[in-house]
Amino acid sequence: MMNHIFLNHLTSGFLTLSTSLGLNIAPASAISPITEPEPSPILMALDLEEQTNIRVYEKASPAVVSIDTEKANGSGAIITDDGMVLTNAHVVSQGGQVEVTLADGRKMVADVVAYGENGLDLALLRIRNARNLPTIPIARPGSVRVGQRAFAIGNPFGQFQNTFTVGIVSRIDRERNLIQTDAAINPGNSGGPLLNSQGELIGVNTAIFTRGRGGGNIGIGFAISVDNVPPFLQAAKEGRAPRTAQQQRPIMFNNQDAKPLPVNGQEVRGVLAEGANVLPVDNSFYNLYTFEGEAGQRVIIDMMSDDFDSYLILLDIDGNELAQDDDGGDNTNARIDVTLPDTGTYTLLANSYQAGETGNYRLRLRTVAGDRRSELPSSDNVMLRSSGILDSDNASVLPSDGSLYREYSFDGEAGQSVRIDLTSSDFDTYLALFSPNGRLVGENDDISDADTNSRLTVTLPATGPYRVVVNAFDSTGRGQYLLTVREVSI
Repeated sequence: MMNHIFLNHLTSGFLTLSTSLGLNIAPASAISPITEPEPSPILMALDLEEQTNIRVYEKASPAVVSIDTEKANGSGAIITDDGMVLTNAHVVSQGGQVEVTLADGRKMVADVVAYGENGLDLALLRIRNARNLPTIPIARPGSVRVGQRAFAIGNPFGQFQNTFTVGIVSRIDRERNLIQTDAAINPGNSGGPLLNSQGELIGVNTAIFTRGRGGGNIGIGFAISVDNVPPFLQAAKEGRAPRTAQQQRPIMFNNQDAKPLPVNGQEVRGVLAEGANVLPVDNSFYNLYTFEGEAGQRVIIDMMSDDFDSYLILLDIDGNELAQDDDGGDNTNARIDVTLPDTGTYTLLANSYQAGETGNYRLRLRTVAGDRRSELPSSDNVMLRSSGILDSDNASVLPSDGSLYREYSFDGEAGQSVRIDLTSSDFDTYLALFSPNGRLVGENDDISDADTNSRLTVTLPATGPYRVVVNAFDSTGRGQYLLTVREVSI
């Protein structure tokens, strides 16, 4: 995921939606407290925050589902007892059969009933032959306040169903109707509910802000505000909502004021200063550029500055993240080296790493002939080699067991065989590999009973960017490590 990652047909039966969509939306008056049975002695022994956490989870989690298609996975919230599910459009818009896994483990097929329009990343599903399902009520529009507690439930990384995280509403972007939260959200949480202390849906989790392509949660997540939900559901109810996927544009960017970036031309000189575009998630400045690219063309983009730490973000022709980089060039200069997937107009953000950084910079875009792997040493075919430190200052926390992890990515091809090694003399390593559609390809703890390093040897199932998760076996794991990805013959 770029700085803002997005951690993606019904017949005449659609008309029955108007009579079956019995939504539970809080009234405009003050929200009444939930009537609960007398707390058990165990709950009475817990503090009030713990009681709230447990109550919200036990009330809402039965109505949170995992969603899988052939190309993507995510989460969703059941909003009617006959099986209407609210999720993100980008979770289900790539086609194929939609399978929904309920909290109790049952797997059911669902149909896409409606999509949001004008870039609204929402979709409504109907689970086939569903009845008497648990539901999540929808909070009153306009009821969300900065500082209130926020709870997220979803299926991070497509394998930790009904993970529960807690935070607050950190910020409200009223212009884009986005809620910012520090409740941990990761890839796979897309489409899951953001909840208030009453267990009501206040948003649909849709994106995270992160540094580094494929990066994990760093405490800045985004949910589509509940203010958008009733109008979308009303449009679906009346048959006005699109029934096919709409082109999704990035929430944060458009290229209306972008400047042209010449291919294989002279360097472009620019300035980041007061008055430039501001990235809402971290208040850093950025300038926009566009260039024309061709499918299969390999490009190298350099951003160089003596005044600030450069940062580059490249969006594909559909406005989705293709690549980003912080220090891939010399020192704090940024470099993106990528093979373009399509022919069309690409958008580039010339950004700074931190808020408030200003100064002059230079941009250069050039094309390179040949496969990037041809430049790698033929002796070992290294595709990725990176050393790092796993500690609480630079790693994310896996909610399921409290262990630390960091993420890396590499470009792979269908049928290509790779060996991934994760070594450390400081902690017991754990390694996981995810495919371009977010599915788990393989994982490993120990190479052998006598070796706590990790190794995976796999044949890649698809072409695209793969995500490698560098993890510790348990929550105590800390220290230095070396990650290596090699192409091999098997």
